[in-house]
Amino acid sequence: QVQLIDSGGGLVQAGGSLRLSCAASGRTFSNYAMGWFRQAPGKEREFVAAIIRSGGYTPYADSVKGRFTISRDNAKNTVYLQMNSLKPRDTAVYYCGARNYVLVVTTDYDYWSQGTQVSVSS
Repeated sequence: QVQLIDSGGGLVQAGGSLRLSCAASGRTFSNYAMGWFRQAPGKEREFVAAIIRSGGYTPYADSVKGRFTISRDNAKNTVYLQMNSLKPRDTAVYYCGARNYVLVVTTDYDYWSQGTQVSVSS
């Protein structure tokens, strides 16, 4: 079992920034590809960004390219999502996910955080 605890959500104005964090339990964090996902009201959960075990490959959804940056610190068992130039369409509950070994850009992850609310006003 991997427990993921996310934090950093909040309410910001359009154009503002937030940094989300997701801390994982255990000592095997480096075995997991990590991803960030979001779910807006009335919509399905969607892929936002992911990062491979080593951190060297970071695919992004087209909607966030150039604005969001995913990173990880394996020594701290933590993955981050730096969100800049936030737009109202970014409003959603954001979740981090962990997937054993292999990154995918779908919602097929093995473990999930509880979710943190990001709200962007216009």
